[in-house]
Amino acid sequence: MAAPSVLYNRAEFLVAWARGSCGMGDVPFHVVVGHPSANGRSYMIPDDFKQQLLNRVDIVDLIERQVQLRKAGHNYVARCPFHNEKTPSFSVSPSKQFYHCFGCGAHGNAISFVMEHGGLGYVDAVKELASMVGMIVPEMSGVDAARQPRPSADVGEALLAAARYYKENLKRSTDAIAYLKQRGLTGEIAARFGLGYAPPEWQGLAEAFPDYQSSSALKDSGLVIDGEGGRRYDRFRSRIMFPILNARGGIIGFGGRVLGDGEPKYLNSPETALYEKGRELYGLFQARQALREAGRVIVVEGYMDVVALAQHGVNAAVATLGTATTPMHVEKLLRLTDHVIFCFDGDAAGRRAAWRALEVSLAKLSDARSASFLFLPQGEDPDSYVRVHGRAAFEALLLEAVPLSEMLVRELTARVDNKTSEGRARLLHLARPLVTQIAAPTLALLLRKRFAEIAQVSLGEVDELFEVRRATPPAGRTQAAKPSSRRAPVTLTQWILRAVLHTPELAIQVDRTVLDTSDRYCSALTAVLDLIAARPGLDSRAVIPVVLEAIPHAATAEVLRAVETELLTASAVDLTAEFAHAIRALRDQTDRRRLTELSTKPARSGTEQAEFENLLKALSQRAKQPTDSVESRV
Repeated sequence: MAAPSVLYNRAEFLVAWARGSCGMGDVPFHVVVGHPSANGRSYMIPDDFKQQLLNRVDIVDLIERQVQLRKAGHNYVARCPFHNEKTPSFSVSPSKQFYHCFGCGAHGNAISFVMEHGGLGYVDAVKELASMVGMIVPEMSGVDAARQPRPSADVGEALLAAARYYKENLKRSTDAIAYLKQRGLTGEIAARFGLGYAPPEWQGLAEAFPDYQSSSALKDSGLVIDGEGGRRYDRFRSRIMFPILNARGGIIGFGGRVLGDGEPKYLNSPETALYEKGRELYGLFQARQALREAGRVIVVEGYMDVVALAQHGVNAAVATLGTATTPMHVEKLLRLTDHVIFCFDGDAAGRRAAWRALEVSLAKLSDARSASFLFLPQGEDPDSYVRVHGRAAFEALLLEAVPLSEMLVRELTARVDNKTSEGRARLLHLARPLVTQIAAPTLALLLRKRFAEIAQVSLGEVDELFEVRRATPPAGRTQAAKPSSRRAPVTLTQWILRAVLHTPELAIQVDRTVLDTSDRYCSALTAVLDLIAARPGLDSRAVIPVVLEAIPHAATAEVLRAVETELLTASAVDLTAEFAHAIRALRDQTDRRRLTELSTKPARSGTEQAEFENLLKALSQRAKQPTDSVESRV
């Protein structure tokens, strides 16, 4: 049955799109927009192409080309490009690939952003996005599209049906279950990653696909191969199956590991309209929350490495998909966390893979986002190491990871003889094309200094050799400092201010005697506490506007506006459980500061000595009380 079509003119389409009502349940469909061709007919764009396009486009990268975004919690924020505003209320979610303005209500996906921001129609917006990612729009007229035969299921549906089939076969295969148990995996972890099993039959998928021999979706998804005489067969046989998910959790391909020692050990889906190896990472969908909490991500080489690490509680791990690390991999990871640890085998192949990862990372780093490298002992991989030595030993190894800058210096100096002028000249020759790629200005400067010292020349001479351009401000004018892209760590005072603004009833628990008056958020917190004390029962939504009206101090007002923006995108917290811990952590912080002051005095008075001993006792007693550290989280 041909997929139904829904006809919209442009205005109707925008309304339907914004309401999310352009779909028809799970039925595939085309969206037709009034975009006449030379003969007056409307074009049709298949809905599955739209989904493929949205899978390829990163909405953060798209919007960042037009709007200056800054990180705020899990999302990015900016001043809204669709209405005038003084404080940022426009939020972009990299995980949901969606934007929303809390001020004017504008929201949508990548296509709607190009339509609204560029003033384009639907078809033109799709064409513009497609050109950005190298895709060709399958444009056809409404009449031609209606006559075009449709496959029984699209590629995404075929992959999902295959995943169900593989999962059911895993339940029936004693050999596959025994293999996973022998590798130390539980049923829970197998379910979390959707593991399955492809049986040894040449046409096993025919059980799940009645139109096995004719289905174009099966071939387009890479699940089957057409052999001689038009007879097709399954690509994956006798293998543990690892579904590969995109950012939204949709299946875009598979990796298969043979049982035992057969070859090839790993077999991957071919690249398709949905799946591009250089852009995707195995396990990223499952690891998103963990890598945010850990503040790092571990990049390994195999599917089983990711699953085995997760089995032992190391959840912030992903794997490349049978290909070397690409710039897109690094860029995608650094949008989600600030530190990437590449974990490779210690053999020659592992070191070559690490050097490739280093090269493609240089242009993606910032002074706030870094990369490092961990080489496992000879003959070990993450899977084998964590199974034998456990989580604690593996995480201890992570602390020994070599920073990218140090690895760069070690590798290049190992290639030359620093004792000769020729060797030092060659060192600078090798370093120049690499160091000049580094996008992080401070890191680049420090590396130029390091190579200057090793080569026994001045920094100025290295900069001249590397053709480093220094921007100079016009005569008589000072150059304004650029705002740092690094998100400053949240202080305890800042966290307490957020909590009080979110739930004013908590203000009564704040002990003002322990406030850190040197914290830039302290005056704003004090003003808020005064207001809530004077106006009990004040609604949380009214606190900031009322305080801003009452406070003439510009710096305090700026802080409150910043916190207001943070509250829009901050993760929900259990305030009841955490607020008392935060107050206690602030008290500990104040007491430790005073203890340090007293301990550095050459001679203490009797009163000061008594205070010193009381502080020691109080801190010791509080340290024995069980609590999770809010201070470490903020």
